[in-house]
Formats: sequence, structure tokens, C-alpha cells
Amino acid sequence: MARIVAVCKSEDKGTKKEVVDEGILREDYGLDGDAHADCCTHRQVSLLAMESIDKMRKLGLEVGPGDFAENLTTEGVELASLPVGTEIAIGKDILLEVTQIGKECHRGCAIFKQTGKCIMPKEGIFARVLGGGPVRVGDEIRIERRG
Repeated sequence: MARIVAVCKSEDKGTKKEVVDEGILREDYGLDGDAHADCCTHRQVSLLAMESIDKMRKLGLEVGPGDFAENLTTEGVELASLPVGTEIAIGKDILLEVTQIGKECHRGCAIFKQTGKCIMPKEGIFARVLGGGPVRVGDEIRIERRG
């Protein structure tokens, strides 16, 4: 079963995110209390798989959920293989639409400085919130429709 491993947010852009017990995803906005939430962008929520974070751990880095500035850390789904337009259901109420795969990494981010590489540019994904609600660790993730 694919599931949420961590919910992460920060008040400032350009910083790693703090792991919280739960969050509220608002329709056409993003994660309440997160600096990246915005009604007018296609990158309202970011997701990264724990499997991707584990790749960086194998390189000797002590990293975990939120260190790559992702809002939702997942397990059991290959996020980067999902095409744009894919709809992802989380828990009972949440519906996300994948809008972007990867991103251009910030110049000189802390992870890149340590290792010479970062996983977010190729393995992180971004989504728009189609249906909001509470999100918690352990919530089930389902692929509703592939793009």
C-alpha cells in the first residue's frame, strides 16, 4: 500500500521544512501554513518519495523528510514515473493533479553543496490541489487517473 510518510511545511521559502503531525490541504491553494502555498500557481504542493531520500542516505547523507523542501513524503509509489495530469487521491478527501515532474534546483542548495547532486530536480513532483482536506502520516495514496 502506498502511503504518506511525513507532512512537512515551513514559513519561509528556500529552507528545509519541518515535519508536522498533520496538515490541511486547501483546494486550489496548497498546504496551510506553508510558504509555497498559493492560489495562482501550478506548484501548490510538492511530493518526494522516501525511496528517493533513501538514495541520498546511501551516499552517506543524514537526510530525511522535509530536508528537500517537500510538503508530502510518500512511500510505495514511483512519483517521478507519473505523467503530468495524473490524479492522486490521499485519504478520504484529498485529490491532487500532477502538474510538473522535477524542477530546476536552487543554485547552491545545501544538499547539492554536500554531495554534488540533488534528487528533487528529477524525482520530486508538484501538484495542484483539486480537493482539499486533512492529511496525516499513514494516509493511503491511490492513483485515480493517469495523465
